[in-house]
Amino acid sequence: MHKRILIVEDEASIRDMIAFALRRADLEVVHAADAQAALVAIADAPPDLILLDWMLPGMTGLELARRLRGEERTAEVPIIMLTARGEEMDRVNGLDAGVDDYVVKPFSTRELIARIKAVLRRAQADGGTGSIEIGGLRIDGPAHRVYAGDARIEIGPTEYRLLHFFITHPDRVYSRAQLLDQVWGGSVYVEERTVDVHIRRLRKTLESFGLDSLIQTVRGTGYRFSATR
Repeated sequence: MHKRILIVEDEASIRDMIAFALRRADLEVVHAADAQAALVAIADAPPDLILLDWMLPGMTGLELARRLRGEERTAEVPIIMLTARGEEMDRVNGLDAGVDDYVVKPFSTRELIARIKAVLRRAQADGGTGSIEIGGLRIDGPAHRVYAGDARIEIGPTEYRLLHFFITHPDRVYSRAQLLDQVWGGSVYVEERTVDVHIRRLRKTLESFGLDSLIQTVRGTGYRFSATR
């Protein structure tokens, strides 16, 4: 079955160019000119991946990304942000909103398709089985869920993969580069800064349950997951 990609872009020429390239890459394409049209398309059938322009009329791409991440039906749909904003803080804001990757305009369609395929591979990579518990935190692999005691923890797809790697490799220090290789699949398109962003998001999620101390920073080296101080 072809992967279904939703393009959310208000500039028709860019939208048509992307759609043409994706179809040539054997990808199914749906497109929308603004956030409201995107929500209608998603309600009809959630796509396998969303290409989302940052600057949209009405609701911005960043606002739409946050909304999609907050809804159960779309919480795990991969999102790549298309943006002319190349500043680091803009990229961090996008990652904080739950965006999986970003492509800065102008870009080549070959690069864009490579990133789409890399993100789709990462989204399908987690085949974790079994259940494991450390320090009051439990991952149910078959159900793809995380618990603190009996309370379910709502967690994004990237944070889930990161946590799954940590909890299955406890008490060992990993550098950012090692985490990128293990969690993101060694993609050349993801910066080491991305690890810090998702570590911060994961800690914030666990903080409500008093479990954020399980993820420890080892100064000058990287991060460790451990139930011991």
